[in-house]
Amino acid sequence: MSKISRIAGAVLGASVLTVSLAACGGDSLEKGKSDPGSSTGTDAGSGSGSGKKGSLVIGAAAFTESKVLAQLYAQILGDAGYSTSVTTVNNRELYEPSLEKGEIDVVPEYAATITEFLNAKVNGAKKAEANPLASSDAAATVAELKKLAEPRGLKVLEVGEAVDQNAFAVTKEFAEKNNLKTLSDLGKSKIKVKIAAGDECEVRPFCAPGLKKTYGIDVAGIDPKGVGTPQSKQAVKDGVDQVVLSSTTDGTLDSFGLVVLEDDKKLQNADNLLPVVNAKDAGTPEVAAALNKLTAALTTSDLAALNLKVDAERAKPEDVAKEYLESKGLLTK
Repeated sequence: MSKISRIAGAVLGASVLTVSLAACGGDSLEKGKSDPGSSTGTDAGSGSGSGKKGSLVIGAAAFTESKVLAQLYAQILGDAGYSTSVTTVNNRELYEPSLEKGEIDVVPEYAATITEFLNAKVNGAKKAEANPLASSDAAATVAELKKLAEPRGLKVLEVGEAVDQNAFAVTKEFAEKNNLKTLSDLGKSKIKVKIAAGDECEVRPFCAPGLKKTYGIDVAGIDPKGVGTPQSKQAVKDGVDQVVLSSTTDGTLDSFGLVVLEDDKKLQNADNLLPVVNAKDAGTPEVAAALNKLTAALTTSDLAALNLKVDAERAKPEDVAKEYLESKGLLTK
């Protein structure tokens, strides 16, 4: 999923909400391939837990990180005594209404993005765009999120330090040559840079316009090779472009010889990870306790490493999740 489009997409997507899943309790969700081309699908091998405390459906969006997080949620809740299954749904426009209805019980979310999604859904896309509620302050963003979520039957659990935000990376050689550690350093250098990104970077406030306004970076152009794609990273490695737009949890940057420049002036909103649950079906202290343990342990670098194992090493999300939980002592069985 392109991280640059996530917040803007949340605003746009909520204004065209016309579809939701028709299943009840997750039992009749259409089964199929859980890739970006399918609208729904129950992941094979995702069930876990004794079911002594009931059953829970964990929702995942159709990209690697969300699938890994959903498996982490499913397994730690299974360990806590719930029968769990994971269903992959193509996008937030589908899974968020299902979360409200109780067709899905638990979803891993990104604080700023879900806040703006609900802002648009509640207040309308135009008003939300003019009056955003998310910011670079995680606590303030979550406070706004709770105001939007709770009247809709949703419960927001604790927010963690792990964050998946837009990240701008350059080659290690380029950074060392120009003494760059932060985006402010790049702005002060007055070096003209071309950014390998999606073509929307040219107009999105968290990309080129934000880099110019907040940091004074001289953006000479956008090379539309996609957000965090191998082609984009290769273009920067080869010197065709100087900066690539990726994310803070991209585990492949090092293999391309790239390093992230710190967003020292907090241009990006606080897309810290947190669970959002259906309050009626999954709003118990037991569910919160299990998920909050995971949230407290998970770091941004952990997520990058987990993503790398799935994307580069072709490991299964459920296997990667289990190995991580065991390594952190989060499974009792």
